[in-house]
Amino acid sequence: MFEHEHPLNLTDLWSEEENEDYEEDKEENEDEVDAKQDFRCLCSRCHEEINWFHRYYYSCSTCSDFSIHKFCAELPDRLEDICEVGHTLGFYLFNDDWWCDICDKLGKPGELLYRCDICDFKVDANCATKALQKNIIHHPSHRHPLVRIPRQFLGECDACGEEHKGLFYHCPTCPSSYFIHSDCAFLPKKLQIQHTTNDIFSHIHPLTLAYSFPKTDQESKRYPRCRVCRHGFSSSSHLWLYKCEKCRYYTHLDCATSPATDKMIKNYDDVEHPDLLHLPFPDPSYSLLKHLFFKESGTETHEVSHQHPLILEDSRISYHDPTKRIETLCNGCLRPITSGPVYVCSNEEGDEHCNFVLHEWCSRLPTELKDHPRHPRHPLILHSKVIGKFFGVFACDLCGLYCNGFAYCCVKCDYYMDVNCAFVPKEITHNSHPNHLLTLNSSRRSFICHTCDYFEIPLRKALLIPETTTHKCDKHPMKLSYFPIENHMGDYFCEICEEEFDPESTFYHCRECMQSIHTACAPSILRYETYAKCGRYGHDVNEYINVKFGGTYNNIEVHPHPLSFDQGVESDGLCHKDGWRSLHFKMIFKCLTCEFVICYDCMKRLCFLIK
Repeated sequence: MFEHEHPLNLTDLWSEEENEDYEEDKEENEDEVDAKQDFRCLCSRCHEEINWFHRYYYSCSTCSDFSIHKFCAELPDRLEDICEVGHTLGFYLFNDDWWCDICDKLGKPGELLYRCDICDFKVDANCATKALQKNIIHHPSHRHPLVRIPRQFLGECDACGEEHKGLFYHCPTCPSSYFIHSDCAFLPKKLQIQHTTNDIFSHIHPLTLAYSFPKTDQESKRYPRCRVCRHGFSSSSHLWLYKCEKCRYYTHLDCATSPATDKMIKNYDDVEHPDLLHLPFPDPSYSLLKHLFFKESGTETHEVSHQHPLILEDSRISYHDPTKRIETLCNGCLRPITSGPVYVCSNEEGDEHCNFVLHEWCSRLPTELKDHPRHPRHPLILHSKVIGKFFGVFACDLCGLYCNGFAYCCVKCDYYMDVNCAFVPKEITHNSHPNHLLTLNSSRRSFICHTCDYFEIPLRKALLIPETTTHKCDKHPMKLSYFPIENHMGDYFCEICEEEFDPESTFYHCRECMQSIHTACAPSILRYETYAKCGRYGHDVNEYINVKFGGTYNNIEVHPHPLSFDQGVESDGLCHKDGWRSLHFKMIFKCLTCEFVICYDCMKRLCFLIK
């Protein structure tokens, strides 16, 4: 044992982490623990750094500048097998300068060394401790001390799961040896990700090193994904990671520490893409058609096919305002009408009142599309109501959603596209995956990133979910979020349907009120207050967002009373025709005089048989 003129105190830099009550007092002890993890001083014997990974060291309370590794303090008086000829070395104290025969460094008078009395072989304390494998570390990731392997080799690191070449630490105690690369072994306990990723990624809290991510914990957090690469952790639950203790923010080890984040660097030139569409649209009043045809110079207004004359209005119409319970949807694009001028139907009298209304820019749509990339064989003709489709409802061949608005059609091929999808560009950008071009893949009904091998956003999600929305559940505009919210560690519940949801999916959130809602529950259309629970079934977009409900169907052979076209609620029960199909959320026809209600599909088949 090393001798000193004063008593030495043994310090354990991990003492707080082994305290059973540490978790309960985490906030109070956090500063003290951080200070210990950042502790640095020089060993008075080997002049190497003492840090958190060495765990134990001795210090003198009388001599404020005296500290020594526990290992150095417990060095033996004599060393074997250090000298090349096998002599034993003993402790010496020289009063003159001397040279270490291993590292060739000059030793100062008064410094301790090991010396051979036979051949005068001298070794300083630093080389002696290295020769004894002084680089033994007590690492919190493992229950046994880890020993540095003296030679470099290529192997897989049990910390990050990657192959490394270099120095490794291993556990000589465990039968299935534990290997961690030196780069991983000395990773900081805490880091700011903006400092390690050149500010490409950022987070307001420091990230803490964790030594596993058990699958039970992943399940309780709904299987989060890495914020850098967006891959999950399910296949790497035993590997280390960085995580935020205050938010649901997780990153793989190499993702958090690698400055090589080329995948998120902008991969296109604005000059080469002057008309590139940047999504999402700012609010529900915007649409692709507004983006393309709003007061477009040189674009003529076309006569719209409708059974009544249309009038251009700017003041008489009640614009869409969900806060005042006013719903006004365009019959062309099915998006809310929030400003004028607009075309309205002149027939407003009596029972034959027509609620047809049209954005001014929807009257500018071309009547024919030739050589369309999704259907180049025949021209696509604009129809205000699809011919041969019951109640004008068709399934769009691009996005797959039901629609009863305007459509571009090839009747010969039975091919139909809603007017929004007809103008979908080949390439876009989206805030959910910034800096990369996303390319349309029609067969997958998605935009995909060719730079990354994982990112894909459904077409309907990209076009129909705006950046902000308003809802009666919150007085503030709610903003689209693609990740869990900062300072929100708990579970997430939709304020509309009251169902728990996965914060790794897209949702709306109000930071002032800390309220969240599903995107499928969020459309600022009044009917969704009743039919909101689409989010619970995993939908990002309400499947009937392109259907304008309303209007009546009169056919006494089907039912003696007029039937209203509506969307089913839970109280509508089962279809009166087949007796087993639930009408909840479905397109239905219901009688307001009696309790008769029938699903859209049964109604369509019934009317076909009557014909």
